[in-house]
Amino acid sequence: MRLTSHTDFALRLLMSLAVVEERLVTIEELATRHKLSRNHLMKVAQTLVSLGYVTGIRGRTGGLTLARPASTIRIGEVVRTLEHDMRLVECLGDGPTTCILSGACLLTRSMNRALEAFFASLDEVTLADLVAPRRVLRQRLGINSRGDARIAATA
Repeated sequence: MRLTSHTDFALRLLMSLAVVEERLVTIEELATRHKLSRNHLMKVAQTLVSLGYVTGIRGRTGGLTLARPASTIRIGEVVRTLEHDMRLVECLGDGPTTCILSGACLLTRSMNRALEAFFASLDEVTLADLVAPRRVLRQRLGINSRGDARIAATA
């Protein structure tokens, strides 16, 4: 199993916003900091805004911020919402299967339990938990203690 880049970027974006909670953060800044495509990140941000995780403010002085406290955003919920196909094997899907063992083996049940355990583990983690090493994360993002970006330090 592998998460899509859309989900990966969404988690990074959420973590960045949680670390820089004292001001709005622009797509341009996030794209530069994470070395990601601005266009792709814009699509991710639009998804997170539509799902209610992020608030987007338009205009020259606009940017992004978390729509709710990081402590209320469960990572399992985010991944479930963003990932559309979490089948570990073909027989876990809703469509017809080509496996001749389908319905007669225990693989399906085992894989379902594994997937449930995966999400149960992610459900225990909040966005606030992920950004607990704030000082280190702020340093990696080039953010000083006041929340100001140090663009020159990463350029």
